[in-house]
Amino acid sequence: MIYLVIITASIVLLSFMKDRNKTIKGLQIAYKKFLNILAPLVGMLILVSIALFFITEELITRYLSNGDQSISVLIASILGSITLMPGFIAFPLSGILRQNGVTYMVISAFTSTLMMVGIITFPIEKNYLGIHAALMRNVIAFLIALAVALMTGILFGEVF
Repeated sequence: MIYLVIITASIVLLSFMKDRNKTIKGLQIAYKKFLNILAPLVGMLILVSIALFFITEELITRYLSNGDQSISVLIASILGSITLMPGFIAFPLSGILRQNGVTYMVISAFTSTLMMVGIITFPIEKNYLGIHAALMRNVIAFLIALAVALMTGILFGEVF
């Protein structure tokens, strides 16, 4: 992360040395855009915090390790779609789920929808992409996540 900060600062400094006025104008535009997205972002973070409080590892494991694989994949996909968490939490959680007997196919459905489908982020996406594009992006991402889960199940011998 520190490398990105150093690279970004270096590029901004080079830009500033080349054309001071354009750099300042660009930074002002970026600041205004940041302020515009700040309120929806904070609202989304509050919703995520509330969701993570109520959806615990034990709850997820209980619903994802039942006997019917297809129902477990569907539940995992829905949970993943409505939950939002960063990868550094999602992937260790996947390891815990695997240790608790959840199949790779179900974990794949959960993590894929978790990373690709955003019901919580939909209001922000709708504002920036438009309702049609945001809806299509989420539907296509959901279908791709299901396809990835199916392929994972086939590769690990959990299906067929």
